[in-house]
Amino acid sequence: MHIRSLLRRKGSAVTTIAASASVREALDRLAEHGIGALVVSSDGRTVEGIVSERDVVHGLHQQGTGVLDEPVSAVMTAEVHTCVPGAGVEELARTMTDHRVRHVPVVEDGALVGIVSIGDVVKARLDQLEEERARLVDYIQTG
Repeated sequence: MHIRSLLRRKGSAVTTIAASASVREALDRLAEHGIGALVVSSDGRTVEGIVSERDVVHGLHQQGTGVLDEPVSAVMTAEVHTCVPGAGVEELARTMTDHRVRHVPVVEDGALVGIVSIGDVVKARLDQLEEERARLVDYIQTG
């Protein structure tokens, strides 16, 4: 299965935030949308960074509650691992595991077209395994 198929199922909506917005605003947006990460983008197309719940927790630990009034750029991850829609789910799972990331923006021709979470990858893989199991059972039962 390719990321393109996964995005067709889950949708391609991506919640973004400007690097100049406050960390408090980022937390509000994360809670409002029930998500774990925001793509940092000034225009909604380019990926300038990513800010996750984990980034905020690290910022709070290092700087205290004052970090909430700092800009997102103070806590965001600037080196973002991205993938293309044609990437395979297994390949992306490996990338996420190797780099210990939970959210990967999907970029095509330099433009943001979606985001994939580790939960999306696990669900897609479980769906694949269930489909394979059903085919094997059918093969065994029907010959």
